[in-house]
Amino acid sequence: MSKKFKYRKTFSIDGKRYEIRADTEEELMKKYILKKNDVENGRVIYSGNMTVRAWTEQALKIYKTNVTESTLYNHTCQINKHILSQIGNMPLRSVKPVHCQQILNNQAGMSESHIKMIRMHLKWIFARALDNQLIQFSPAVNLVLPDGEEGERRSITDYEREHLLKVCRDDKFLLFLCMLYCGCRPMEAASLEGRDIDGRILHIRGTKTKNSNRYVPIPKVLYERIKDVKGNEPVCPNSEGRSHSESSYKRLRKALRRSMNISMGCRMYRNALIPPFPLAEDFVPYDLRHTYCTDLQKAGVDIRVAQKLMGHSSIEVTANIYTHVDTDDIILAGQLLDDDW
Repeated sequence: MSKKFKYRKTFSIDGKRYEIRADTEEELMKKYILKKNDVENGRVIYSGNMTVRAWTEQALKIYKTNVTESTLYNHTCQINKHILSQIGNMPLRSVKPVHCQQILNNQAGMSESHIKMIRMHLKWIFARALDNQLIQFSPAVNLVLPDGEEGERRSITDYEREHLLKVCRDDKFLLFLCMLYCGCRPMEAASLEGRDIDGRILHIRGTKTKNSNRYVPIPKVLYERIKDVKGNEPVCPNSEGRSHSESSYKRLRKALRRSMNISMGCRMYRNALIPPFPLAEDFVPYDLRHTYCTDLQKAGVDIRVAQKLMGHSSIEVTANIYTHVDTDDIILAGQLLDDDW
């Protein structure tokens, strides 16, 4: 039979309740102070009663040591915004599959890659909890993906390039030129600073894996516009002169589409664009990075060099772009055959 104590005290931190028992009030207070200090000083007690937020914060620190700081930051932002905002205060063991499915359902209409990323985060959080025997089963298995927007990356057309370059004369769109001329990912371009420019060489601090840290040549047309950026100044600042965040980048992306539509001759009424829109619906800024890779191919750059310049983790990823055949390639092949025949 367990011993019965005369005095008892409880307290909660991060959704977990702690209980202290003692024979005297003095002993109870000593135990209380020691216990609370232990918990608050980071001596984490892992259990299924931990909140999802508390566990996720610990798991990110412990298990995500092989990714770059920017990748960890991006993952943390996504998890906070789309997962922890909904179930962060729930105890781990209380989360049911229906909670995880609802999180995914809330992403309906977004890109398929985004929806799959949120599912990956959910599975990762609860798989690690299961590995540590904090829960008996993972509520993030067998989740059904909601419908999302399909998007296939492609090279931009000559017509799109013409109008892109026109609107990018405005310095607020410099970020997109860094994607087109240096193959940056959006958040890589957003994080560029003056210290990353070394003559005609640009140091890109990768946002995916350590392999994506790389050095690329800066074409003269871009170098002339960014060469005077110094130190920690952002190369592609937002309207407040600071580096772009995810939200300010989304606004910039919308502004680019609007400006390109106007440049292409879209009609307007009271400052609103009137359909039909000249710019193709499937145009997305990430196409500029794809275009950079196809430009490397057309220039005859060896695929192994292209892999380094793109920051791809494997040459197979680069090969998927290098072996892509677009409409211009088909037309050229037909012309060559006509000449031979």
